[in-house]
Amino acid sequence: MKRRHFSSLLGSTALASLAALPALADTPVACGVPAARNDGWPAASASEDRLVDRGAMCAMADRLAAAGDANIHAVLVARGGKLVFERYFTGPDEVPGLFSGRRVKNVGFDAGTLHDMKSVSKSVASLAIGVALDRGLIRGVDQPIFSFFPELADLRTPEKDRILLRHVLTMTLGLEWVEATPATGDDNNDEARMNRAADPCRFVLGSLGVAAPAGQEFFYNTGALALVAAVVRKATGRPLDEFAQETLFEPLGIAGVEWARRKGNTDAGGRLAPAAARHGQDRPARPRGRPLERPPDRLQRVDRSLDGTSRQGKLRWA
Repeated sequence: MKRRHFSSLLGSTALASLAALPALADTPVACGVPAARNDGWPAASASEDRLVDRGAMCAMADRLAAAGDANIHAVLVARGGKLVFERYFTGPDEVPGLFSGRRVKNVGFDAGTLHDMKSVSKSVASLAIGVALDRGLIRGVDQPIFSFFPELADLRTPEKDRILLRHVLTMTLGLEWVEATPATGDDNNDEARMNRAADPCRFVLGSLGVAAPAGQEFFYNTGALALVAAVVRKATGRPLDEFAQETLFEPLGIAGVEWARRKGNTDAGGRLAPAAARHGQDRPARPRGRPLERPPDRLQRVDRSLDGTSRQGKLRWA
């Protein structure tokens, strides 16, 4: 029995590019009706939800399929705790290399295909921190980051001593960082240099200059996730992927996860392949989804432990 292992988000840019495409013929009413699978995610029938404009969604999906450069891998729509629409496409994605590393391959996606989720996994990492907080394994988000890394005490400075776990979760460490982008290429950036370093956490906290006081400015920094993964391992005694498997994926019924490790720590900055729509649907902010193993009030405490205020949650990119 195939299980749904991923979903793709269809952004406004992709929608805007479809406007110029010619409309296709009307599609059958059964188009995009999700098949019932034993994956814990109820599927709505074609006639069950009358508020779903299936014709419009099918026309949109047909246009995506006809647009050779759209590179949308899947469209899944969930409403009221049920999957109401799913369509899959073919497009390039990163897959494991033949011998090592990663490579880009044209993939025909279906409900059982693992998907390279990239930085969506940052949201899962933040939830793992929240669970650790809820269990009392981490005292709070205002702990100094160096309290988790006594072996890196030689890197401490008055400026870096102000960096708290909160700043790591909000990417406001104040450290200089060159993120990997198409402009930097694969090698000329701090993410690549961190991955080549013998100790990624030492690289993040010791090899970079201070650009601003901690907590004042946002710098997108995948290196922060190397610190988060190490914090989870140190606090729980288990790698982030194992801790997330027990506390998040299994309670949500998410199977088929592939989450790589680098030098003993989970690669919290990317390459996670779960059912991301389920992760979003079952968060406390989306109460209609099936809850995790702990009562809703405790889940709310997990979210508040991360947020601290009513502001946006930490590392919630998806």
